[in-house]
Amino acid sequence: MGFNCVRFTWPLYLATNDTLSARTVRQTFQELGLHDTIPRIESNNPSIVDLPTIEAYKAVLTSLRNNNVMVILDNHISTPGMCCIYDDGDYFFGDRYLDPVLWMKGLRFMATLSTGFDNVVGMSLRNELRGPRQNVDLWYKYMQQGAETVHAANPNVLVVMSGLDYDTSLSFLQNRQVNVTFTEKIVFELHWYATSSSNSLSEWVNGNLNDMCARVSSKVEQTSIFLRCQGFPLFLSEVGVDQTGRDENDARFFSCLLRTAAMLDLDFALWGLHGSYYLRDGIVHREESYGILDRNWTGVRNLTFLQRLSAIQSPYRGPGLNETGQHNIIFHPLRGMCVTRESPIAPLKLGSCEQSLSWIYTPGKNLMLKKKKKKKKKKKITWRYLQTDGLGKPVTIGRKATTWEVISASKMHIATNLGGIQACLDIEGHQELVAKECKCLSGDASCDPSSQWFTLVSSTRLTKPA
Repeated sequence: MGFNCVRFTWPLYLATNDTLSARTVRQTFQELGLHDTIPRIESNNPSIVDLPTIEAYKAVLTSLRNNNVMVILDNHISTPGMCCIYDDGDYFFGDRYLDPVLWMKGLRFMATLSTGFDNVVGMSLRNELRGPRQNVDLWYKYMQQGAETVHAANPNVLVVMSGLDYDTSLSFLQNRQVNVTFTEKIVFELHWYATSSSNSLSEWVNGNLNDMCARVSSKVEQTSIFLRCQGFPLFLSEVGVDQTGRDENDARFFSCLLRTAAMLDLDFALWGLHGSYYLRDGIVHREESYGILDRNWTGVRNLTFLQRLSAIQSPYRGPGLNETGQHNIIFHPLRGMCVTRESPIAPLKLGSCEQSLSWIYTPGKNLMLKKKKKKKKKKKITWRYLQTDGLGKPVTIGRKATTWEVISASKMHIATNLGGIQACLDIEGHQELVAKECKCLSGDASCDPSSQWFTLVSSTRLTKPA
C-alpha cells in the first residue's frame, strides 16, 4: 500500500510492570474474555500465542525488520487501553498514571530494547499531552530529560517530541528552544484531524470551504509549521479521516490537508491500519472507520482514499531522489492526482503525480513548460504555455502566454481572465482539464469548490511524462 514505516505504540506499563510484560498473549485474551479469538491467533500466528507480551512485541519488530519497514516507537499511553480522554488521569506529567520517574524508566527500557533493531529509526516520547494540568515549564523539564534518557540508551534513534493540546500546539517553541546535549536528532510531531483546529464539530460543513481551509491552515502554521522555518523537522504523526464516507466534515477537510501536506512535503503517519479492535469501550470487534483495512482485515476499506493518499507518500524534494531542477507540479487534492498528458498531442488531464508535467511559474504569472527541439545538431529551447480558448473549453499547451493567478482565501483557485469573467482550472469527463467560471470563492457554505482546487507544489523529483 506504499507505506514504509510503522508508528508502533506501546503502553508505559508494558515496559515497567514485569507482571504485565510476562503475561502471555493467550493469558491476556483469556483475562479479557476473548476466548473465541485465541483459536484464530493459533491459526494465523502460532509462534506468538504463548509468548510473553513483551516478546510478542519484539516479534512484530522482527517481522517489520525482515520486511524492510522502518519503525518509530511511540509511548502512546500508560495503562493498556484506548487513548485519549481529556481527564482520564493519563494526560500530563504528575497525573495519576504518568509518573515522570516511571516514564523515564520505561523510555530507557524501550530505547535499550530498540538497539537490537536497526529498523527502529526513532522514539516518540509521549503521545497527546493534554488536560487541565498541562504546563509549559514542566513540558521543557521532562521532555528534555526524556530526550536525554533515550539518547543515552540508544544514540542512533531520532527523538520525537510532541506538543500540548493533544499534539496540536508547539507554539511555545517560538520563543524558547529545547536545550539538550546532542544535536540534529530532535523531530517535532503534529496531529491534525478535522476537529483539531475547529471551533465546532460541523464547522467544515457550515462554513465556506475556502475560508475554512485558509483559517485552519493559518492556525496550524502559527502553532507548529513555523518550526520548519527554524530548521527543525516536523512529522505529521497522526492524520486520518472516516473512510466510510459518512462524515462530511472529514470529506471536506481532507482536500485541505492534502494540499498542505503536498506543499510542505510532510512525512506523515496515518491513523490507522487496523480495521477493527479486539475490544474497545466494551464492544467486541468494534469497527475502526478510520482504518485502512476493512472490518475483517481482509481488504482495503476505501481504494479511492488510498489512491488519493498515494500522492503524498513519495517525497517531492530532498536527498535520495532521482532529481532534476526545481519546478512545480499542478496538484489536485480532491483526486490526489497531478496535471499530465498521455502523449504530446493528447489533452491535459489528471493522472499519476509520478508522471506529472514540470511547470515553471514566472513572475509574470505564466505557467510554462520548457521544451527542447533539435535543430542542426543544436538544441533550441522553446517555451510552451498553459492556455485556454474560452469558458468550457479545454485547457491546453500552446504558444499563447496566458496570465494565471492564484486566487481565493485558500490559494487553490488558479484563474485567468476571459472577457471580464474569472475562469478557473476545473475537471470534467475523464479527468480532462477545462476552464470554468470560478465558484465558491467566498460566503456560500453549501457550495463545494474542491473540483477547482489546484495547488502548485515545488518539486525536484524527476518525473516521466509522456
